[in-house]
Amino acid sequence: MAPSQQKLTGIRQFRLFTLFGFEVKLDLSWLLLALLISWSLGAGLFPQEYPDLSVIVYAWMGIAVAIGVFFSIVFHEFAHSLVARHYGTPIRGITLFIFGGVAELEQEPPSPKSEFLIAIAGPISSFVLAYVFWMIGALATAGHWPAPVVGVADTMALINLTVAIFNLVPAFPLDGGRVLRAALWQRKGDLRLATFIVSQIGRAFGLALVLLGIIAFVRGNLIGGMWWFLIGIFVRGAAAASYQQLVVSEMIKDQPVAQFMRRDPVTVPPSISIDEWLDDYVYPHHFKMYPVVDGATLLGCISVDDIKALPQSERVKRTVGELLQPCSEANTIAADMSTAKLLRDIVHPDTRSRYMVVDNGRLVGVISLKDLLELISLKLEIEPKN
Repeated sequence: MAPSQQKLTGIRQFRLFTLFGFEVKLDLSWLLLALLISWSLGAGLFPQEYPDLSVIVYAWMGIAVAIGVFFSIVFHEFAHSLVARHYGTPIRGITLFIFGGVAELEQEPPSPKSEFLIAIAGPISSFVLAYVFWMIGALATAGHWPAPVVGVADTMALINLTVAIFNLVPAFPLDGGRVLRAALWQRKGDLRLATFIVSQIGRAFGLALVLLGIIAFVRGNLIGGMWWFLIGIFVRGAAAASYQQLVVSEMIKDQPVAQFMRRDPVTVPPSISIDEWLDDYVYPHHFKMYPVVDGATLLGCISVDDIKALPQSERVKRTVGELLQPCSEANTIAADMSTAKLLRDIVHPDTRSRYMVVDNGRLVGVISLKDLLELISLKLEIEPKN
């Protein structure tokens, strides 16, 4: 698949390894893809193409292809990532999921040329792998190697060839869509317009895949129809999301946090008990984190997470001042901080979702992921569509 700015939120992700500075993660949904590959090949294709082998051999052939697909996807995404890094485009990591994999770009490429080269690197790598596996299959056939070796090599060659050709379809967010966007960007000088055009093509292509899946399903091809349908839904949704992400990036580009923060935040004094804080602040306002101030002085903040381990009987005795967290980079940001940087940081699962905003040591507001996304969503409704 093409490199993407979209953060995948699958069932659960596991870090596998880091190579060349890129973290490779596996979404549990990819295991479903591996299972379907192994089952469909081991129980369907291989027994037809290579008869008279045992069930165990067919199963191992299917597993071998699933492992080969894993390697091929990682190879494809590393091609994107290495070229992106060469052109100074940060990569958050590589994630494998049910529809393949994505190299997660933290920002758009800086120029049409870099966009073209980053995009085309993926299909080229898949064509290279297709040729390598085809050569292995040819050598195996000529050398009368065991049939399972020939079968796995030929299948991997076909899979990589299919991936390369499919990704060259000029529909966003596929690699071919990004290649087309680079050409339109170069010609029109407008990244947003180019993205809008190719995202519309992507949405139409996704719809075509959905219809193709429905037709295949009606004709009795249940597995194939299901896959075309799901891939179409994914392509259609990803095309729309990619355009929205670009609009959001332009909206917050060079904008400080002060433009998006919630002003006049609810603050609490350090002298009240935890019970009073819960009854008078947390339950009425529904925030998890509150700045703690003494007069005009910002002391820190207190969060619901800070009192989870506190026994119920202690909540009436302990005060907010005793349990507050002092101001630090973990809970406090500057008013002139880049909103784009904050958004990149705040979506990570291991970071806070609400921060105090200060200017010269003075509390001027609070910003949270929820507030930021709601404001962005509101502006997207008002913004022109292209």
